[in-house]
Amino acid sequence: MKAWVLHGAKDIRFEEVDRPHPAEDEVIVAVRAAGICGSDIPRIYQTGAHVHPLIPGHEFSGQVVALGSRVSEKWRSQRVGIFPLIPCRNCVACETQHYELCRSYSYLGSRRDGGFASYAAVPEWNLIALPDNVTYEQAAMMEPMAVAVHAMRSALDGSKDRAKTIAVCGLGTIGMLLVMFLREAGYTNLYVLGNKEYQRKMAAAIGVAQDHIYQDGSVSARDWLTAQTKGIGVDVFFECVGKNETISDAVTCSAPNGVVQLVGNPASDMLFDQNTYWKILRNQLTVKGSWNSSFTHSADDDWQYVLDRLRCGRIKPQQCITHRFALDALEKGFAIMRDKTEPYMKVMQTDTGE
Repeated sequence: MKAWVLHGAKDIRFEEVDRPHPAEDEVIVAVRAAGICGSDIPRIYQTGAHVHPLIPGHEFSGQVVALGSRVSEKWRSQRVGIFPLIPCRNCVACETQHYELCRSYSYLGSRRDGGFASYAAVPEWNLIALPDNVTYEQAAMMEPMAVAVHAMRSALDGSKDRAKTIAVCGLGTIGMLLVMFLREAGYTNLYVLGNKEYQRKMAAAIGVAQDHIYQDGSVSARDWLTAQTKGIGVDVFFECVGKNETISDAVTCSAPNGVVQLVGNPASDMLFDQNTYWKILRNQLTVKGSWNSSFTHSADDDWQYVLDRLRCGRIKPQQCITHRFALDALEKGFAIMRDKTEPYMKVMQTDTGE
């Protein structure tokens, strides 16, 4: 089969490799769609992966074409989405079904072969069956969708107060999906802050009020949001960037007893200056982190939450797809994201090239 194989940092090749064979608890998935995550780019071009050679790609979906000896027949030919984290199921976190916090996990696309290939071996435990009306592209976006839902549920903690004022800073894929889910959940007092014109246009297209979208100009995002909230700040601030200045903005622009939900992967060391730290104390802010998503095979996990809304058409993640490439042309997508030569949000592999 054909696959993109990472041999080391800055050394990714499109080459012929052996088609995987399933272990007793695995299936083989024919990959039908795969998204490039922002984390794939530094992995490919800067840091390398945990092991080499490795096939990257952890946001993917497809159809089951082969079963391991202990896998249920119900999966044969099933269309599936894939939870990429493979928990040990023995540590303290796994014992309480917080698999996303596993202390000794593996991971499709970063610690073992993933989805930038014609076929991928996937544990049966990591599969989620797709209804007929959920497309492969939508299913390939379930992983970032579930990450957004996990952050939303963490910050709002079951609150039914839809009048809360909320800010989302950073309108990449996760931030934009978060905006979609917040709106779907009924939160309308929503301010969004992105630094690119196409992000602001997309936010307007999904229904965010124009005067609640930050427009680049002479006023900083912090001053704009402070003016919009009349100096009070927002009840919940989602920081989806991962930079010192935006975390400082989050603290400054949060109302007393507010919640700062940290979502963005850090681009560098995170440091609080004294004034920012004082604001956390004096405004009694809750600062929370969010990591990955819950996948427990139960009706209330993050992946089922996402699937329910895809099934009934209440969320349309395909609105975030800006580029589509066949498998053999996927390096063009890597380069667009690395060099930022054109506007993009979600870059998608849409066929296997077989």
